[in-house]
Amino acid sequence: MNERLHTASSELITHLIVLGSVILLLWLGEVFDQLFWRGALDFYGIQPRSAIGLRNILFAPLLHKGFDHLLANTVPFLVLGWFVLLRGVNKFILVSLICALVSGLGVWLLGAPATIHVGLSGVIFGYLGFLLFRGYFERSSHAIGLAILAGFLYGGMIWGVLPLQPNVSWLGHLFGFIGGALAARYLTR
Repeated sequence: MNERLHTASSELITHLIVLGSVILLLWLGEVFDQLFWRGALDFYGIQPRSAIGLRNILFAPLLHKGFDHLLANTVPFLVLGWFVLLRGVNKFILVSLICALVSGLGVWLLGAPATIHVGLSGVIFGYLGFLLFRGYFERSSHAIGLAILAGFLYGGMIWGVLPLQPNVSWLGHLFGFIGGALAARYLTR
């Protein structure tokens, strides 16, 4: 029993370090962007159908349009990210990369010209897609339970994949969700 408790506490500490490190990186980046560069880092977001925009697919999830935007992404990242992290650090990293790449490529291919897309929400929508579809593909009690919990807590955000709000990258949300579904299919045993 002590060994299982020790293993569980060790995993929880690892999860806190991983999620905490990402959150710290995001917040420090936004603090520096706002204080020293006055939001100029947002230029490194995804610019549809441009060479620099293609490169920026890797940077866009780390950038936000101010503290309100970052705060809105922080809590769902922590919750859904932790649910994904329960599969292990390697799977978390792989799911995050797949979601970021599919979301970013979708925005780059289909986004409106002369726009810049930033934010972690494509990855967050990817986590939701991953958790829901992993429950479907895996059909284990653990995966189904997490899918139900994720759906209960964040199922309402699925409306974000539709173009209902101005200045919100619904394409990033949609393709992030699709990326999560693809990751679930690819990573399910």
